[in-house]
Amino acid sequence: MKVILISDVENIGTVGDVKEVKNGMARNYLFPRKLAIKATEPNLKAWKNRIEAIKLRKTEILENAKALAEKLKGLELSIQAKAGEENRLFGSIGSQNISDAIKEKGFEISRKDIMLDSNIKALGTYTVTVKLHTDVTQKITINIIKEEE
Repeated sequence: MKVILISDVENIGTVGDVKEVKNGMARNYLFPRKLAIKATEPNLKAWKNRIEAIKLRKTEILENAKALAEKLKGLELSIQAKAGEENRLFGSIGSQNISDAIKEKGFEISRKDIMLDSNIKALGTYTVTVKLHTDVTQKITINIIKEEE
């Protein structure tokens, strides 16, 4: 069944895409959640102008993300944390701590956009990926240093 996506759907497509999906996927998932509408002639005509406006906006968002990635290039952050023997941290450094440190540098990055495999639990230097857009990521360097008492 051909559908017009009215919202981004992971592994299927983005807003405005006309996609061929299985009937069950459309009826049981996309239509009830209002993620897509059936691709009929009247719907295609009605969505044509919307799609162009949405794609323009998406292009603008992508350009902004690329510009932010350029600004973040080479960014190094230092985060102080209490540590014990063998440079192990009391607690851990998570995405929220990194987001707060980035905010102090003047950039607004959500903790959800910081890709950590697991929390940081030792002193040292780490490379962290920041997802700025589905197509744009940037790596930043995080130095975890011992907090002086």
